Amino acid sequence: MFTVHAANWLSICIIIIISAALTAIVGYFVLPLLVRLKVGQTIREEGPRSHQGKSGTPTMGGLIFIIAMLIIFFLFCGTQPWHWLWLFSFLSFALIGFLDDMYKVVLHRNLGLTGKQKLVGQFAAAIILLLMNHFLCGRGTAIYLPVSLFSGSMKVWFDLGWFYYPLIAVFMVGVVNAVNLTDGLDGLAAGVSIPVFFGFMLAAIGFVSIHAFTTDLVVYAAAMLGCCLGFLLYNHYPARVFMGDTGSMALGGAVVGFTLVMRLEVVLIGFGLVYLLEAASVMLQVMSFKLTGKRIFLMSPLHHHFELKGWRETKVTAVFCLASAVFVCLTLVLCVI
Repeated sequence: MFTVHAANWLSICIIIIISAALTAIVGYFVLPLLVRLKVGQTIREEGPRSHQGKSGTPTMGGLIFIIAMLIIFFLFCGTQPWHWLWLFSFLSFALIGFLDDMYKVVLHRNLGLTGKQKLVGQFAAAIILLLMNHFLCGRGTAIYLPVSLFSGSMKVWFDLGWFYYPLIAVFMVGVVNAVNLTDGLDGLAAGVSIPVFFGFMLAAIGFVSIHAFTTDLVVYAAAMLGCCLGFLLYNHYPARVFMGDTGSMALGGAVVGFTLVMRLEVVLIGFGLVYLLEAASVMLQVMSFKLTGKRIFLMSPLHHHFELKGWRETKVTAVFCLASAVFVCLTLVLCVI
C-alpha cells in the first residue's frame, strides 16, 4: 500500500490542469492550420453508414497533444536514460503514424502505408527500444509478476531469458496496434486512455522501490492524462478533429514506454484490457470468417459491433471509457497497490 502527501497530490493535479490547458491552447492554433491544409479524413466505405458524414473532418490532430507533451517533457526531463527511452517510444510510433496519415492525405484515400510497411517500422522501433532498455537502462530479462494480493508487499520476478526480447517486441507492437484500432469513434481512444494513464501514474507512485524510474515518471503520466483531457475539447462528439494514426500510435508508444520503464508488462494486460479486447475482436472476426465463413460480430473492431446493434456513438464511447476505468481500478486493487 502507498500513501502520498496532500501537497504531492496538489502538484499532480496542477500538472494535469497545466497539460490540459496547454493542449487546448496548442489546439487553438493547430486546428485552423489543419483545416487550411485540407488534411481531411477519408472514411472507409465498408464502415458504418453513420460515419460517412464525418468525411473531410481534419485528421492528424494527434499533433496537438504531441506538441503539448513535448513542451511538458522538456520542462521536466532529467538526465536518466529512461527519460529518453520513454520519449523515443512516444515519438517513434508517432512518426510511423504521421507517415501513414501523410500518405493518406497526399493520395486522398484511407489506406495509408501497407500493413507490411507499418509492421517493419513498428518492429524496428520495438527492437531499438529493447536495445536502449538493455544497454542504457540496465534492464534484464525478468518480468514483474503482480502477486501483491496474495503475498503482501513481496515482489516476484520471473526471468524469461532470451525469449524476453521477441516476446516483448511482439507484445509492444500488438499493444500499439490495439490502441490504433480503438481510435474509431469520437473521443474513444483519448477517453479510454485517460484511466490507463491514471493507472500508470498511481503505479509510478506505488512502485517507488523499483529502480528503473523516479518520481519524474509520475509527471509524465499525469501530463499524458492531462493532454488526453485537453484533446477531448476538440475530439468529443461531434469531433472537430481526429487524432489520426499520428495520435493513436503516439498514445500506444506512450503506453508501451511506461510499461517498459516500470516493468509492468503483465500489469498492462489489465490496464489496457479495452485495447486488447478491441484487437481480439478483429482477430477473432478474421479467423472465424476464414475458417467457417461466418462472422462473430456484426462488424469489428468491437465498438462498431455495438454501433450496428443500435447503440448511439456517445453511448458506446461512454461505456468503453467506463469499462477502461473499471479494468484499471481492478488491476490496481489486485496487482499494484
